[in-house]
Amino acid sequence: MSLLLAMTSWHVEDWRARFQALLPEMPIVVLGEPFDRRAVHYVASWKHPAGSLTGLPNLAAIFSLGAGVDFLFADDKLPAAPIARAVDPDLTARMSEYVVLHCLMYLRQQHRYDRQQAQALWEDNRSEPAAGAIRVGTMGLGELSKDAARKLRVMGFDVAGWSRSPKALDGLPSFSGEDGMKAFLARTDILVSLLPLTPETRGLINSELLSGLARDGRLGGPFLINAGRGGLQVEADIQAALDAGTLKGATLDVFETEPLPSDSPLWLHPAVTVTPHNAAMSEPEAIAGLIAAQVRRLEAGEPLQNVVDPARGY
Repeated sequence: MSLLLAMTSWHVEDWRARFQALLPEMPIVVLGEPFDRRAVHYVASWKHPAGSLTGLPNLAAIFSLGAGVDFLFADDKLPAAPIARAVDPDLTARMSEYVVLHCLMYLRQQHRYDRQQAQALWEDNRSEPAAGAIRVGTMGLGELSKDAARKLRVMGFDVAGWSRSPKALDGLPSFSGEDGMKAFLARTDILVSLLPLTPETRGLINSELLSGLARDGRLGGPFLINAGRGGLQVEADIQAALDAGTLKGATLDVFETEPLPSDSPLWLHPAVTVTPHNAAMSEPEAIAGLIAAQVRRLEAGEPLQNVVDPARGY
């Protein structure tokens, strides 16, 4: 039996070397090279070409190499094998670093001081608030969001969460469903989106949602951080909200089209921070170790962990 690496835009040899070291008894084959399709029992994928996983009669499991799995469901010829998400402490910690960094950038007005430095302007803000005065709202209460929320609270931020269905978390005010969304947005100065992309969440970050964010906060207006999935946002609505002052700033790690087209106005918008979908990078050592452990579980007759529910899409 073998493990097939099916990925685009990543350095496949780094991944092959790591998997081979972890699973020395198992051939590691790569999409695009000759291999015996009947021997493939496992696939580790990141944005594989649609239809490229057909004809694998002995496939036992598909592993996502990243936190998201929506790219798998975009393949209408995806084999009917169990799918496992990447739930890993390294991935989770990296996402929390990103979220905390950019919340602090807005709290401490770093973008303002960067602009002032370019003008050699010495001017501070004596009414700058402390973290406890800033209300952060995390959309999504999965592993990534829960860890980010915990670390934001350590920094002193006033944090609440929203999810599609009710979730009880120690000490964290939480809202759920359509009924809870209005109240959640109304108490949010910095909106952090870490939701999965599903048919229900596609296009959720639109003009209607953004118009519901708090207007009475100490930052002078609301901010958006989307490090979830690009399909969650309507970029034309985000730009319109920024131009109208409905939104004061946005940090975007994910986009409707990736890489972000060079002619996108988001690149040069003064209130937008663009990062290249690297908020929580999949590091070969950590993620390959996670998947190798899953393979060994299956080979020992133990159940697969972090299995995706196809009906929910995550």
